[in-house]
Amino acid sequence: MEIRVPADAEQIIDKLNEHGFEAYVVGGCVRDSLLGKEPEDWDITTSAKPEEVKAIFSRTIDTGIQHGTVTVMLNRQGYEVTTYRVDGEYEDGRHPKSVDFTTSLLEDLKRRDFTINAMAYNGREGLVDAFGGMEDLENRVIRCVGSAVNRFTEDALRILRAVRFSAQLDFRIEDETYEAISLIAPNLEKVSKERIATELTKLLLSGHPEKMKRVSDTGASRYISEPFFKAAMLSKGELRPLGCLPAVKYMRWAGFLRREQGETAADILRDLKMDCDTMDRVKILVSRWRTPIAAEKPAIRRVMNQIPGDLFDSLLCFQEVFAGEVGEGYGETLKTVKALAEEIRRAGDPVNLKELAVDGRDLMAAGMKPGPALGKTLNALMEQVLERPECNERAYLLRAAGLENGIKES
Repeated sequence: MEIRVPADAEQIIDKLNEHGFEAYVVGGCVRDSLLGKEPEDWDITTSAKPEEVKAIFSRTIDTGIQHGTVTVMLNRQGYEVTTYRVDGEYEDGRHPKSVDFTTSLLEDLKRRDFTINAMAYNGREGLVDAFGGMEDLENRVIRCVGSAVNRFTEDALRILRAVRFSAQLDFRIEDETYEAISLIAPNLEKVSKERIATELTKLLLSGHPEKMKRVSDTGASRYISEPFFKAAMLSKGELRPLGCLPAVKYMRWAGFLRREQGETAADILRDLKMDCDTMDRVKILVSRWRTPIAAEKPAIRRVMNQIPGDLFDSLLCFQEVFAGEVGEGYGETLKTVKALAEEIRRAGDPVNLKELAVDGRDLMAAGMKPGPALGKTLNALMEQVLERPECNERAYLLRAAGLENGIKES
């Protein structure tokens, strides 16, 4: 079995070999190569200790040197080179108390999560597969290395990684591994919300986001948060359409949380330490998707006015996927809405205050005093223009605001 290792990674391995050390590409890059996918990163494992790696290569970064990882820079590309290691006792269900270096590749591979991630390769020796990873790839199975209970007890995040890999690769989870997920799921309470959110997001962005159902089926959702558990149970039987949404973070999360109220959806994501932009976008989509848009230009312009510009198309896409849930026959209405929206854009109809022919300074120059009334007047003028775009002329708008005396000839 030959894997095409990039020239730079091959050069690092060769140089380590020249100095008497073993070295292999390892983990996800081996798995993806065997699946015919292009790896995102090429990680290297070696018998050389971190200080020995640093002595061999001129440009290195101490990425995680306490855990044996040094990043070697070659041709402006970074390659993580990690010393074979054996993890000490896991006291917090997430991190080993200590890390000991070893000269045994098999000892290093033995500590990894799943068989498909516990394979190594170099051009001299070929594939090193001590735990049946290749067979599990061929059978499309997610299986823990050794005892599944032990692997999940060591690091509860592996529970969500198992589900995430099953979604990304469309693999089934082997029975013992599946049972161990249910048994050790309470340990997820020890895992940081940020790490949980990362795994759940990768799952939702996969080719099979409907496999989020496994997070509920295994009982894992209960230990993420109570609101997340309730949302997962509510959406459990309605996840298949998520794959029809673009693989965009806020779109998939909004699809998953669409049965919630907008503020509740935002709270769930806030608890997961999600970024504010995603929270805001999800809140808007979840709040608005159930409301049909009338196939009339004024109504469409009002919706364009009420939400950020790029979200309007996301809302139409979202409603298209879930048209049957919006209302009977809404799919046909939506076709007309999309066509009219394009006409609005081609015509350059103003849909926000920035495009209004007057602003606050114009109103004050025409005699209006600053204060709340000024903002109300601008909004009232915007409403007129949304109804009739041809009204977006300075003189007309000043007259409509009762400021005829402030109109100056240009």
